[in-house]
Amino acid sequence: MNTTHATEPDGATDPAVRRFDTICLIFNPHSTGDAPELAAQLREQLTQDLPYSPEIRMLPTAHAGHAVDLAKEAAGTPNTLIVSVSGDGGYNEVVNGVMAAGTTDTVCAVLPAGNANDHHRTTARQPLAQAIAEGRVRKMDLLHLSTGNHPGAEALYAHSYIGFGLTPVVAIDMEKGNKGALKEMVSVVRTFAQFRPFRIQHTDGTRAKIDSLLFANIPQMAKYATLSEAEDRPADGRFEVILFPHTAKWKVLLKAARAATTGLGDQPSVARYEFTALKPMPYQLDGEVRSVPANTTVRVESAPSALTVIG
Repeated sequence: MNTTHATEPDGATDPAVRRFDTICLIFNPHSTGDAPELAAQLREQLTQDLPYSPEIRMLPTAHAGHAVDLAKEAAGTPNTLIVSVSGDGGYNEVVNGVMAAGTTDTVCAVLPAGNANDHHRTTARQPLAQAIAEGRVRKMDLLHLSTGNHPGAEALYAHSYIGFGLTPVVAIDMEKGNKGALKEMVSVVRTFAQFRPFRIQHTDGTRAKIDSLLFANIPQMAKYATLSEAEDRPADGRFEVILFPHTAKWKVLLKAARAATTGLGDQPSVARYEFTALKPMPYQLDGEVRSVPANTTVRVESAPSALTVIG
């Protein structure tokens, strides 16, 4: 591994500084967020600014889910940085590919190029090219989701949030039509008016009707909504639980307005949360919509310091 050790003011060395042998840029060539151009610009900037000469690979995706395979394969090369030039959904695929490879050596980063960039907006500390040149990496927790107790049950990771209830229902409706600010607003209003709560069962046997259940690894989402007052502790082994029990729609609107203005305030912080979905239930994993069947056990756990990141 080509790891340098920068000298600190007191004469100590910093083992977190990295120089990479390979840098892979994964992007959707048909992205609506100029991903190909942004990937090319980053490659040119790194070629000019880095004080060393890594191999820089451009890896365009060919279909949905392809970034998982590309990242898993790239993670098999020692001392590699994988940059997802994408939004939250594309970065989620890269993270899951790296985790599937089982490597502890690979470093991940995201260069925002999508409609949803909550992760970058809330976690970025400096421009990516500058961060790569300086080479200072850090650890971040992930959310680990498993659905079902049978052998081979699906297990996935999220870098930012996992949401059940109203949020994925709205997302599903928005995906049915063309995107655009006015049409998105109409979709949200229509779906909200028709929304029905979901029933879940907690581990103690009690049942509840919920409008929304969100597990958050970041304090903000959807550009403006402040979910919690969680401090910047990306590797504390815990995540926030934001639960909206079923209530009158006007009260839900008030909570949404509060999230967009003053924030929702302190929320419970846990390392593990489990429930059973009593009916088929959609959910969002970093913005990507999926679903669990009825009578399925859902388990969300913190994966402490699971991912090494830069930027």
